[in-house]
Amino acid sequence: MRFQLSLRRLNAVFSAGTVRGTASSAAMRLVQFCHRGGEGGVRVGVEQAGGQGVIDLKAFDPSMPSTMRQFLEMGQEGMDCAKRALSSGQHMVAWSDIRLLSPVTGPEKVVCVGMNYKDHCLEQNAPIPEEPIIFSKFPSSITGPSDDILLPEESQEVDWEVELAFVIGRKGKHIKEDEALSYVAGFTVANDVSARDWQMKRNGKQWLLGKTFDTFCPLGPALVSTAALKDVHNLGIRCLVNGATVQDSNTNQMIFRTEKLIAWVSQFVTLCPGDVFLTGTPPGVGVFRNPPVYLKRGDVVECQIDEIGSIRNTVV
Repeated sequence: MRFQLSLRRLNAVFSAGTVRGTASSAAMRLVQFCHRGGEGGVRVGVEQAGGQGVIDLKAFDPSMPSTMRQFLEMGQEGMDCAKRALSSGQHMVAWSDIRLLSPVTGPEKVVCVGMNYKDHCLEQNAPIPEEPIIFSKFPSSITGPSDDILLPEESQEVDWEVELAFVIGRKGKHIKEDEALSYVAGFTVANDVSARDWQMKRNGKQWLLGKTFDTFCPLGPALVSTAALKDVHNLGIRCLVNGATVQDSNTNQMIFRTEKLIAWVSQFVTLCPGDVFLTGTPPGVGVFRNPPVYLKRGDVVECQIDEIGSIRNTVV
């Protein structure tokens, strides 16, 4: 019964964020999944309108690759195949028969942005940054939308951070701000799980180690194209811990938006298909509460963004 309730809840989330428009508008929700029985390995799929299930792209066209990164590296050829598959309605797999994985695994880069919400700066009495504050996580920190978060023995101060994430769809360097959105494959939900003791007190106060423990980057549930969203910079964004809302804001509070972040970071590094950007968190994190509140084993963290969906991870 508990499994059935969880499944219905997941289906409701996916249905609520289902693609609007037609395949020709490139409005789609791409996913990476595996069959519950284990056969077939990792697959790329596109959500069927109405929340009925996922169309298996490799079953539709055997020439399609098995991972999202490989799919994105195909460029327009891959997207055109996804459109045809969505239009056909063939090779659909029911939600109950699959397990969703992170929309992207094994990216070359995970780029993160600190202090990028006005209201988050206010909660810690910090000045508004004049330029993006960039750090990173190792790709090995990525985990799926319903996978467990492993509480490391090395930290006593593990915190939550709901974030809007996006994934790069094509290679670029020195990208112009007015062209930047054309480099985005889609948007997803992230939890920038953070060990505050390692981020703020140890390792010379360099953020990397505190941000990059295994499972510290849950992503999902889908990679939602820009065309499927009304306005990605005006979406409700929330985090719940054990059902209680701890973060509740809007992406319109972002200081540096998607276009600016792509233009800024691409000055320094070449962006590649599959690269993940985490765009910062709103107020309500545990470290700035009085007294501070940190995650413990058994806690359930749910991160939500309107029109994109929800990820739900248990701390173990």
